[in-house]
Amino acid sequence: MNEVYLKNKKETDIDIVLEEVEMDEMWSFYHDKKHQIWLWWSVEHRTDTPAAFVFGTREHKYLDELLLLLKPYSIGKVYTDNNFAYSSKIDKDKLVIGKKNTQKIERNHLTLRTRIKRLCRKTICFSKNLEIHKAVIGTFINIFFYNRVFDDSTLL
Repeated sequence: MNEVYLKNKKETDIDIVLEEVEMDEMWSFYHDKKHQIWLWWSVEHRTDTPAAFVFGTREHKYLDELLLLLKPYSIGKVYTDNNFAYSSKIDKDKLVIGKKNTQKIERNHLTLRTRIKRLCRKTICFSKNLEIHKAVIGTFINIFFYNRVFDDSTLL
């Protein structure tokens, strides 16, 4: 969750509203292709800034975790692909299904796959365990999208 970004959106002491978000999931693996992991995430439609992300399997409970993170921000419209999970968990009046409005999040998938070789489908680069896999992707998202710099002065 990008708390700093969302707090900066807040102009007064009213509820923060994310007017339009795009949601999607992205497949990857660690150790070998039997150990699949999915990145469930959302980006603000207007600014292309990630709002929240969760790692898990393809099970719909991870979409529930993502929606729980976004619940305080009164989402207006949600743009998704045709995954049944979204239509079963999100109100029909908020949900817009189709590829036309999910181009930004799909472009972010390409950015992640290009910059992080362990996300490519056919590669010899891979994470040996789940914790390292999550750490690499989460660190990249924090640095690339949120401009957060890793402070290594506190290490050893």
